[in-house]
Amino acid sequence: MKTLKILLGIALAFCAQAAMAAYPAKPVRVIVGFSAGGPTDIVARAFAAYAAHELGRSFIVENMPGANTIVAAQFVAQSPADGYTLLFGATNHAMLPALYSDKIKFDALRSFTPLCSVASSPSVLVVGPAMPVKTLGDFIAQLKAQPGKHTFATPGIGSSGHFDTERFLRLTGTSMTHIPYKGASQAISDLMSGQVDSSIATLGSVLPQIQAGKLTALAAATAQRLPQLPQVPTFAQAGVKGYTAEAWYGVLGPAGMPDAVRQALIRAATDFAEDPKTATSLHRLGLQPQHTCGDAFQARLAHEIDEYKTLAHELNLQAQ
Repeated sequence: MKTLKILLGIALAFCAQAAMAAYPAKPVRVIVGFSAGGPTDIVARAFAAYAAHELGRSFIVENMPGANTIVAAQFVAQSPADGYTLLFGATNHAMLPALYSDKIKFDALRSFTPLCSVASSPSVLVVGPAMPVKTLGDFIAQLKAQPGKHTFATPGIGSSGHFDTERFLRLTGTSMTHIPYKGASQAISDLMSGQVDSSIATLGSVLPQIQAGKLTALAAATAQRLPQLPQVPTFAQAGVKGYTAEAWYGVLGPAGMPDAVRQALIRAATDFAEDPKTATSLHRLGLQPQHTCGDAFQARLAHEIDEYKTLAHELNLQAQ
């Protein structure tokens, strides 16, 4: 009987290894917590098409919007950890514990297996006609000369633009008045019409307006100058050291995924981010390829969760 149990255990282990080696053996669901057509959805579909080609099975994107991506995250957190249900998320995933501590029923870090970020959306500081400055130095000088008078627009309270601007104000010892909107398009529209002064916005949301001369980019919140705006200095080059603001887009699975599946998905995500065709398509959208995988991605997520919690506490922010 003991020998039979040992043989059965070996057989089951062999079958499990064979199943993992064959991953994926069926279509993979890629859950997106936003509606179709936005940047997260677009990058998710590009990744899904690439992964399907590389791994030989369909990767099917399913949009599951609701409650600022909580619905999608909850669904994936409760799914089997077999690699057939994935979450394609963005930076706002790290903000959920800070804004919805009493509403979410999952741990934004421990309920998931962070696999890879595959792209980033750099942010830029832009001004409209109401604040006709040409350099970051002049912008900061005006803020210091008139504390709290000037305004900054964001897609909403607790948005990445809100957090990013508050970090900038703390770093520079300045203050402005926050004007929150219900989305980026109206914020940018009012910025162009002069109803608000400035915005730290994702490049994709303002690149056409900058190229058309309707908005002025003062600095890029990146380590290197942006290929789409080579004439615009980084914050560091313009005199503000230690400030960056980049939103990530990436893949997570439920906690406890088998290592063989995890490694297969990490390889596919890495290859996608490193493919020259990916860079070309992302640059058109104001995005850029960027991959941080495995333990490094998990560490980044943990750091961001802590940072957003701290800042939300300081600002007394809690989503309604």
